[in-house]
Amino acid sequence: MDLELDDDQSTLRDAARSLLAAECPPSLVRAVHEDDDGDRAQGDRLWSTLCAHDWPAVGVPEEQGGLGLGFVEVGVLVEALGRAVAPGPFLATATQFAPALRAAGREDCLRAVAAGTCTGSLAIAEAGRWSADSVVARASRDPAGGWQLSGLKEHVLVGATVDELVVAARDDVGLGVFLVPGDAVHAEGVRTIDPTLALASVRLDGASVGEERVLVEPGDPRAPEVLQHALDVATAALALSTVATCRVILESTISYAQEREQFGRPIGSFQALQHRLADCYLAVERADALAWFAVATVAEGDERLPIAASMAKVAAGDCQRLLARDGLQLHGGIGYTWEHDLHMWLKRAVAGELLLGPSASHRARLAGSLGLVAAA
Repeated sequence: MDLELDDDQSTLRDAARSLLAAECPPSLVRAVHEDDDGDRAQGDRLWSTLCAHDWPAVGVPEEQGGLGLGFVEVGVLVEALGRAVAPGPFLATATQFAPALRAAGREDCLRAVAAGTCTGSLAIAEAGRWSADSVVARASRDPAGGWQLSGLKEHVLVGATVDELVVAARDDVGLGVFLVPGDAVHAEGVRTIDPTLALASVRLDGASVGEERVLVEPGDPRAPEVLQHALDVATAALALSTVATCRVILESTISYAQEREQFGRPIGSFQALQHRLADCYLAVERADALAWFAVATVAEGDERLPIAASMAKVAAGDCQRLLARDGLQLHGGIGYTWEHDLHMWLKRAVAGELLLGPSASHRARLAGSLGLVAAA
């Protein structure tokens, strides 16, 4: 498995970073943090720009109106967004919604995604858990046809603003997967540490969907597999995004250590700080390698994806804890001021650790898959 980007992918990476440097500067991110009423407008403007550059079409097959590129290319864009801590629906749409549709065999729904006219997210989490086993939301047959859904979904990424939701719910027979319009549910934004990674609680009560919107019929044995695959893809992408954010924290910390002087010398010349920066560098490189390995397993349809995704999320969590601590401390007093941009990256790193399950839950999953403990 080749983890090096080829020339075309490197060109895409450079173009993505240049675009975001121009369209998503720290001032835009700060406006999202500081202006509760303006975050939607800021995200909408950036999303329009990304659509104009065909970002939503990158991971969609050509026969569905996409560019026909693979998940590695999607990962390149996700990494660039993580470096810029950019707001907007791309992460949810490209790494949660679209993979869920493809896993369910509903590629016909991807044409609107490729065109940028449909955004979506994955609504699975309940009671703080992201797993098929934790789903208690109910689906009931409607005598008039279709299904009625009820229940509460938590921690839905950009769930208050997307056009469509892939929702997991069950009836007396078993688990099912449904495509639910965003305006058919009551979604309420949740105030979190990082508003650029916007989360929402989604109440399904009263939501009605027709038979054509049933992605996987309740009781179909494919339902847990479809949901788990979508979660694994989303986890791999989120790990990559989190590590990209941590790398910027590292770069900022190294730059500050080279400039800040104490006792007539740059603080980066002190051996104790060099050791800490070396530990940070190793943590970022380790997490980056595991994240790209997980992305590659998605791109190549490798059966090791579940293990790779959890390994990547564990490494990303370890990385963010170290970088959030040392990045803040090594910036000294200025690191504690809101006026310094560092806080926006620190908050995104911490938020990325919690979404889709913290590293502790993924460690437990790995231990269960290895037979070290009873599977959770």
